[in-house]
Amino acid sequence: MFTLPPVRGTLTIQRPLADLTWMRVGGPAEVLFQPADIDDLSGFLAALDPVVPVFPMGVGSNLIVRDGGISGVVIRLGRGFNAISIADGAVSAGAAALDAHVARKAADAGLDLTFLRTIPGTIGGAVRMNAGCYGTYVEDVLASVTVVQRDGSITELTPDDLHLAYRSSVLPEASVIVAARFAPRGDDPAALVHRMTEQLAKRDETQPTRDRTAGSTFRNPAGYSSTGRADDTHDLKAWKVIDNAGMRGAMLGGAIMNTKHSNFLTNAGGASAADLEDLGELVRKKVYASQGITLHWEIMRVGKRTGDDTAK
Repeated sequence: MFTLPPVRGTLTIQRPLADLTWMRVGGPAEVLFQPADIDDLSGFLAALDPVVPVFPMGVGSNLIVRDGGISGVVIRLGRGFNAISIADGAVSAGAAALDAHVARKAADAGLDLTFLRTIPGTIGGAVRMNAGCYGTYVEDVLASVTVVQRDGSITELTPDDLHLAYRSSVLPEASVIVAARFAPRGDDPAALVHRMTEQLAKRDETQPTRDRTAGSTFRNPAGYSSTGRADDTHDLKAWKVIDNAGMRGAMLGGAIMNTKHSNFLTNAGGASAADLEDLGELVRKKVYASQGITLHWEIMRVGKRTGDDTAK
C-alpha cells in the first residue's frame, strides 16, 4: 500500500464503487479520495507518489467499473466543486455541478445551455466527453477550463488546448477538471424553459430513463449527435445499426440491450460488469460482421476484470 498524504477531505480504503455508478456494478477503489476543495486536491496530488495512478470519477453516469475494481486513487469531487455562478453573460460551474442544474440556472438568467438539460452527469464529464445533443456540443459554448494537473499545479486551459472532437477531448495526463466557464448566447428565459420541457418529454418518450443504464453505449458511426430536426438521418445512428444486426433485446447474464432504445446497455437485474462489457463486445462483433461497421464505446470502462492483475 502506498503512502497517503494528509488531507482535509475524506480518504476511504477499498471503497466499493458499485453504488456510485448508474449501472450499479463494479469492484472497489483501492483508495477513494473526496477532496474538500481545490487546494486540498492540489496539495494531495503534489504530495502523492507520482507513480500512483489516479482516476477522476464523476457521478458514474457514463461508466462501467470492472468487477476487479480500480488500482490507485479514485478522485470523486463533491460539494466543494459544485458551485454555479453567472456574471457578464458567462456561466461558471464547478466540475461536480450537475449538467441539468447548470442548464436551469443559465435559462433563468436568459442564457442558452439548454442542450445540457437532458445530458446525465456532471460538468466535468460533459467537458471531458465534449457532450452534446440536438446539434449543440460543449465545444460550441466553452470559454475555458480549470484543471489540477498530476503534479498539483492549477492550470486554465482554452478550448483549443483540449482539441475537442465528437465525444472526445485531450487533457494533460491524469489531470482533474475542477471548473469550466461557458459563454452561451442569450435568449428569452421563458422560451428556454419551454425548450427544455419539450426536450425532456422527447427524451422520456424515446429513452429508458428509469432503467439502470449509463446513457448511450456506443458513439454514432456518423460522428454526430442527434439534431432533433426532421431531416436528421438515422442510417448511421448506433441504435439503427444495432437493430440491423438483430441485437435489440439481446441478453447476456443480467445485461440486455434495451428494447426501448437498443443503444442503451442495461443492467436488467443482477448483472456483473463483465456481463455488460461482454454483451457490448458481442454487439460490436455482430454489427461488424453484418454491416462492416466498427462501433466505438461511448461508455468508459475502467479497472480490472476479476482475476486480472493489470488495469485496462
